[in-house]
Amino acid sequence: MNVKKLVLIGAAALGFTTVTWAQVNVGVTVSATGPAASLGIPERNTIALMPKTMAGQTVNYIVLDDASDTTQAVTNARRLISERNVDVIVGSSTTPASLAMIDAVAESKTPMISVAASAAIIEPQDEKKRWVFKTPQNDIMMALAIADHMAASGVKTAGYIGFSDAYGENWHKEFSKALEIKKIQLVANERFSRTDTAVMGQALKIIGAKPDAVLVGGSGTPAALPQKTLVERGYTGKIYQTHGIANADFLRVGGKDVEGTILPAGPVLVADQLPASNPVRKSALDYIKAYEGAHGKGSVSTFGAHAWDAGLLLQAAIPVALKAAKPGTPEFRAALRDALEGVSEVPGAHGIFTMSPKDHLGLDQRARVMVKIENGKWVYQGSK
Repeated sequence: MNVKKLVLIGAAALGFTTVTWAQVNVGVTVSATGPAASLGIPERNTIALMPKTMAGQTVNYIVLDDASDTTQAVTNARRLISERNVDVIVGSSTTPASLAMIDAVAESKTPMISVAASAAIIEPQDEKKRWVFKTPQNDIMMALAIADHMAASGVKTAGYIGFSDAYGENWHKEFSKALEIKKIQLVANERFSRTDTAVMGQALKIIGAKPDAVLVGGSGTPAALPQKTLVERGYTGKIYQTHGIANADFLRVGGKDVEGTILPAGPVLVADQLPASNPVRKSALDYIKAYEGAHGKGSVSTFGAHAWDAGLLLQAAIPVALKAAKPGTPEFRAALRDALEGVSEVPGAHGIFTMSPKDHLGLDQRARVMVKIENGKWVYQGSK
């Protein structure tokens, strides 16, 4: 019996389902269950659509569910690194989970591409975060778009209610900066948990402050709760949401109460409504075609597109890293990190990516459009 066969038998005895030989191993942890499932499910589905070879090299995807739990996300990351010897990690779906994973990837010097939004995941750049990249737009980019829209609509005062975690706190910080620029006063500031079933107290405080507009700093279906409560209690001002709600599940849960909602989003959300001159239109439509081809018309979401963009970054970086080292080695992981940092003008579903040592997101204003919910559909409002 040869050595390779013995190793295969040994690995099977230990419970490993995949044994790799000189192939690129991509570890993935997403929130396919739990409160963030509306984010994680399309991300997991998108991973299945990614190419199985890059630059002639087999690519193996190892996908785990962290159940929207920060501790489980860290456990998954450490397991992928120590047991599966992954060359890169994609995930997780939420900001708290992605932040918690940074120590694990930095200690092992494994590059990570987060599909969560907060700029805190990659900023400020230091010895740990130099191993971390992300694909969703930064909060400040989207907060400025919201403040611009508010100012143009005559809004003078605003209220805020966001998640009681890193996502909600960072959005409050960036939204406050954007409001200050536009001379809009923040008159209410409330929090709620992703798992809350009622926010009546917070909603009544906001209504009592009489803001012209309210921003909900949440993501996925839990972000519908404050808006539904505000509407049910008679609030008639403008309601804005973040790009974290851009999927069909939010429309389903929100129903009539989210009609008229305004939000900034990645171009992929309204790709078929974009003018032909939009530089992201083609790459966004490519993703929609691939996803809906597998899951049916209308099934696509912006969250899956963040995972798709992570795959496009890997397609650009892996061929470069392979010139420097073999997969499964510290040298390859370091070369892959360097290659990701050097990607330039890579068209994705959400924008055009150009990374640098100081910018591990690499998106510019081409990565945002304004959208309004009308008759249960996303309607393009323009690029500013």
